[in-house]
Amino acid sequence: LPAGTLSPAQLASLTHISTIGCSLSAAATLCTLLLCCFSSTPCPPPSCRQRLRDNTTRIHMHLLAALLLLNCSFLLSMPLATGAEGLCQVTAALLHASLLCALAWMAAEAFHLLLLLVKVYNIYIQHYLLKLCLFAWGLPTLAVVAAFVFKGDIYGYHTISTSEGYRNTTIVPSARCWLTSPPAHYTTLCYAGLILLFNMLVLGRVAMILRRIQRQKGQVRKDWATVLGLTCLLGTTWGLAFFRFGIFLIPQVYLFTILNSLQG
Repeated sequence: LPAGTLSPAQLASLTHISTIGCSLSAAATLCTLLLCCFSSTPCPPPSCRQRLRDNTTRIHMHLLAALLLLNCSFLLSMPLATGAEGLCQVTAALLHASLLCALAWMAAEAFHLLLLLVKVYNIYIQHYLLKLCLFAWGLPTLAVVAAFVFKGDIYGYHTISTSEGYRNTTIVPSARCWLTSPPAHYTTLCYAGLILLFNMLVLGRVAMILRRIQRQKGQVRKDWATVLGLTCLLGTTWGLAFFRFGIFLIPQVYLFTILNSLQG
């Protein structure tokens, strides 16, 4: 956000909302992961399409793990901003990596959905889940590690200035462990924008398929409830970050905070 956009009261309320939302999401994702780990795992079925469906749950679990890491690192980024600089830089790098991984797993969800619903022929991709892990875990982590090693000063203390012209520390701590470099910030935005564009295209294609099925079966409510669920699963609510202008700025910030802090 531009400096001075938020008042101290707005900064305080947004901080409380994001803290509560991320805490609830972290608890929910942790419970879901534990439930999945302790439940019995069926043997993989033989057909290509059934094998794709069997991977669906595993991809969901990877996305939940990335969201859990994102929520936990975000919650740590505020209290650790008052500590040592090196620890804050590590926390900021962890937060950055978890954000990139979460977005990458949302793209993996979209790609998997594309294979399940759009492709008409059976497709077998060798080491499918491993390749998705390399894309969604490996590439973002490698990028963040390289940035941290070769240019570690892009991570550190990020202070939010309020509209009253001073840096508020009495109502709510304004320091975070996050990116301190504008080029790194805009690069992250471009990365998120490309992923969200791909996910929106997939979601639009799925909506067209469901509309065609709806005409045949008349299951309007069920189908559009599915689209609403996929909207959250594919992370399209993160696209609100690109509508920060004019009179929509403050409502958009609140809407973005509420929706995305509760995504888990």
